[in-house]
Amino acid sequence: MHAALSAAILILGAAALSAAPLPGTQALEGDGDLSAEMVAGIGRFLDRETAASVGMRNARWKRDFSSREAYVNSVETQRARFKNIIGVVDKRLPVDSLSYVATTSSSGVPADTDQFRVFAVRWPVLDGVSGEGLLLQPKKPIVGQVVAIPDADQTPEQLIGLAPGIPLEHQYARWLAASGVQVVIPTLVSRAADHSGNPRVGRFTNQPHREWIYRQAFEMGRHVIGYEVQRVLAVVDWFRHTQSLPKSPTLPIGVIGNHEGGQIAFYAAACDPRIQAVCVSGYFQSRQELWREPIYRNIFGLLRDFGDAEIATLISPRQLIIEHSEVPAISGPPAAGTGRSAGAAPGVWSTPDIANVSDEWRRAVGLLGEAPPDFPKPVLASRQDGSPTGPGSPAALIVLLQTMGIEVNPFDEFPSEVRDLRTNFDPAGRQQRMVQQLENHVQGLLRQASAEREAEFWKPLRADTPEEWSNAMVERRRQFKNDVIGWFDNPRLPLNPRSRIFAETENWTGHEIVLDVWNDVFAWGYLLLPKNLKEGERRPVVVCQHGLEGLPGDVINEDKDSRSWRAYKAFAARLAERGFVVFAPHNPYRGKDAFRELQRKLNPLGRTLFSVITRQHEAILDWLQEQPFVDADRIGFYGLSYGGKSAMRIPAIEQRYSLSICSADFNEWVWKNASVDWRGSYMFTGEYEIYEWNLGHTFNYAEMAALICPRPFMVERGHSDGVGIDEWVAFEYAKIRRMYDRLSIGPLTQIEWFNGPHTINGQGTYRFLHEYLGLPIR
Repeated sequence: MHAALSAAILILGAAALSAAPLPGTQALEGDGDLSAEMVAGIGRFLDRETAASVGMRNARWKRDFSSREAYVNSVETQRARFKNIIGVVDKRLPVDSLSYVATTSSSGVPADTDQFRVFAVRWPVLDGVSGEGLLLQPKKPIVGQVVAIPDADQTPEQLIGLAPGIPLEHQYARWLAASGVQVVIPTLVSRAADHSGNPRVGRFTNQPHREWIYRQAFEMGRHVIGYEVQRVLAVVDWFRHTQSLPKSPTLPIGVIGNHEGGQIAFYAAACDPRIQAVCVSGYFQSRQELWREPIYRNIFGLLRDFGDAEIATLISPRQLIIEHSEVPAISGPPAAGTGRSAGAAPGVWSTPDIANVSDEWRRAVGLLGEAPPDFPKPVLASRQDGSPTGPGSPAALIVLLQTMGIEVNPFDEFPSEVRDLRTNFDPAGRQQRMVQQLENHVQGLLRQASAEREAEFWKPLRADTPEEWSNAMVERRRQFKNDVIGWFDNPRLPLNPRSRIFAETENWTGHEIVLDVWNDVFAWGYLLLPKNLKEGERRPVVVCQHGLEGLPGDVINEDKDSRSWRAYKAFAARLAERGFVVFAPHNPYRGKDAFRELQRKLNPLGRTLFSVITRQHEAILDWLQEQPFVDADRIGFYGLSYGGKSAMRIPAIEQRYSLSICSADFNEWVWKNASVDWRGSYMFTGEYEIYEWNLGHTFNYAEMAALICPRPFMVERGHSDGVGIDEWVAFEYAKIRRMYDRLSIGPLTQIEWFNGPHTINGQGTYRFLHEYLGLPIR
């Protein structure tokens, strides 16, 4: 139950532990690992919430099957939401033509067969972002246009046999082109890690390229998935442009993809009704265990509205072909090679089980059960024995073409032999461009983010007094609470408080407290009561929050040789000695991947770790305010490191915290998370759970502090604390000081700089607590 706190603290024996609990509480029993139990219990709670999400989705949809036009209009709200959560939000550049990619040493025509000619091509997508791949131009009249998407670890050349790796029967782009279909094969961002890092700062990681882009993009409201959908839709733009030219026929447009390419094809068709038919191979299944999949598939809020079945209904009344095909197994990120850090997120994927695929397919058909007969239902292509088929099986390709109005059997004519006419072609340079362009685009958004928050958050504000400011923050607090943190509005259980004495010093007595929140979810912490507390006296409380991988005992640990002491300096004990009532809660960011899996489970529900933590603190505050020794209006928050993250987020929502102190964490937080130009960025570390959806365009630390204002707010910053850089800390804090000054409450915010590392300094912060919680220094 307890760490070895110090000889200065008397850890009480069994007799003392069996002493009477605090009045109004029951005896706390057992000696299990409450930290591990908390993480495991939250996991079970989230499993139930995830399971319940399926049944709750229908209420968010209003499908109108009265006509095709009515149906498409009735799902536009969901389509817009879907595009937003995958980051398809930027206006694409016009695509009047594809550019040939050729050099003095490499032809722009990689191959020329009896049936089709192959061109290396590039096309504009966004500012600084292009697509790149192959164009297959049939030599017979064109009967349709298709974007054929390979898996992320396959090249366009492999999909037509110009490079080895894919058997002929699965080269679906080649079979389509031989049938008279004009085909564009885009290059996807791969799962290799060659370009995941920055040579300018000498930091490299084993993150797959897809995770490398995912991390930084997620913070800016973009996604590697969304970027690749945009690259596909830019080809669809070009298809439509070619059809608009004089004397050009109107041709059907389709997409097909396998594995990661299957997801991109699926999502592109859900986003764009111009795509008449789509074949999704090796991807479609239940997404209830999305948290187990590679992190670059993590989509914030997906499961609130969408499983794969619901996404399928965005494609209706167009044709969806689901192909149960074998895919390469993903057992985790690439191994960390020499000079690369091993901070990539775990994640696995393998060929979906036919039962899983079939169940989700049947669910999609059921959601379209009221559709009239002319609405084509999703088609499942699979073998009768349940084994995988395809990708690009005859059944799937024939249905795809027939749905597009092309009555051709693509397997009637054997594809011509192909060979690469280029010399020494290496696809690595193209892959590097695909990665670097997306990195550059995200970093451009990052550079613009401060100005955008200034325009969206600060400039519209009209408040000259603290009261006006508080009123102005109501809607912004709602946005932060619901859209950034994510809120569980589940009713809480009765507190059912349990307690026991766990330690005693000459100055205070320590009580261990456990409170119920929801089934399997509880709050836990240490209450320190000063021994000079008089009967009937109500004192201010300081909630002292530990950091990453910490425990409540760490903030009272007096062992000067311990890691806990180096960080916390037993600041909770020091404050209890100064006469404050102290509560040291446990926050569940402990257990490495065990707690990070909670974030993986939370994100698809549109929630974060702080969705749970804030409700735990709500229970703690409810209980504290009931206690006869607590002044309910004077409860402050003081946290270090991850506890400093808590100090920015929890009091921003929970206004019963009358002040907040952020120690060893305050930062230009968005830059800290998403920048690739600083060695201390989270882009190079193992904290893959740290990213918050679209934070860059909504709430940096100054904006979070605005939600705390006009309550007192303080930053404690050590010059040698590697969590940030003084100049960037000062840049972000200056906005806060200006805000308080303009409201004529300047002294209510302070920053203390000190010569020291990532630690509690306990000088100015202690004075700040005494002053603004109204406890005289004794």
